[in-house]
Amino acid sequence: MRKEYDFSNSIQNPYTEKVKKQISINIEVDTIEYFKTLAKKVGIPYQNLINSYLSDCAEKHIEPKVQWN
Repeated sequence: MRKEYDFSNSIQNPYTEKVKKQISINIEVDTIEYFKTLAKKVGIPYQNLINSYLSDCAEKHIEPKVQWN
């Protein structure tokens, strides 16, 4: 190995902005089954489908309509 490396001509990693973070979240079984069924139709993993849906909501600033009974 070299003692020093020259990074003056390097470029920034283009994928650093799309970093994902693993979390734990409680989702109702019916909701998971819905996304699994939909994911089979479109041919992508259900986790990716859920992430895509949530990302779309965040991008469009969609706020949930929560109503407590």
